[in-house]
Amino acid sequence: MTIGRGIAYTAVIAILASLQACSPRQMIIDGVASELASQGQSAEDDLLLAREASAFYLKLSESLLRQSPGNIKLAEAVAGGFTRYAFAFVAFEAERIEATDSKAAQKLRQRAAGLYLRAHRHAMAALEQASPGFAAALASAAPTKWPRITNEQIGIAYWAAASWGGYISLSKDNPDVVADLPLAIRLARLAWEKQPDHADGALSSLMGTFETARPGGSQQQAVTYFDRAISASRGKSAGAYVGKAEGIFLPAGDRPSFEALLRQAIVASAARRDLENTLMRERAQWLLDSADDLF
Repeated sequence: MTIGRGIAYTAVIAILASLQACSPRQMIIDGVASELASQGQSAEDDLLLAREASAFYLKLSESLLRQSPGNIKLAEAVAGGFTRYAFAFVAFEAERIEATDSKAAQKLRQRAAGLYLRAHRHAMAALEQASPGFAAALASAAPTKWPRITNEQIGIAYWAAASWGGYISLSKDNPDVVADLPLAIRLARLAWEKQPDHADGALSSLMGTFETARPGGSQQQAVTYFDRAISASRGKSAGAYVGKAEGIFLPAGDRPSFEALLRQAIVASAARRDLENTLMRERAQWLLDSADDLF
């Protein structure tokens, strides 16, 4: 988002605040909400610019979402924005500084966990708004009662599951939170079964990560998920390579395969310059630089 556009949005919010509650007001809110949702999907490969713009964009979008809770695209942009921010600018920074400042790293992990939870709550609220009783159905022991994911809900379901997984990964000292891992996996699977190649394989990659994280998970199945993600993106998504390197070859102690995949991730990031690939390129390079400490 440019500075000029950000100022324009601020002016719009000021105008909205002065209007009385009425149908035209809601129409304006919905229009601005839809525009913000589209901005959340804009390509951006400058990490510094993305970080500087994110806080304003997220707060503004979150404010609009409260007034337009039925806008599932805006909810998807907000949940995705908070999840990306937590992963790229908070949790990743905690990993980088862990060796030199463990206390600061712990504070960053706590903040990242809070951001993941915030994203998850927005996503689940949107799913509940669209399908009342969604959360209760998801938690049902009977598969016949599990919710059905519509095509429109696949994106928000993906971010609900991804942010849930991020929150759980940073809350391993809280058994109640960790106990929700099967539900997060179930949600991801319901979306995956509907559209496995969603977002150039991002959903398949998430399934691979979940498979490596769940107790008793199958490495062979995880590899299948990651390979499907790579195929869906035609080799242009760095995330699937990084996920496979960290989820499969790092635990196996296979450094050559680990490093080969990370180099493939860097090549893939150059083939398509967007925010996700830029984030994963940064992570891939950091993992390569840290290989002596990891093996």
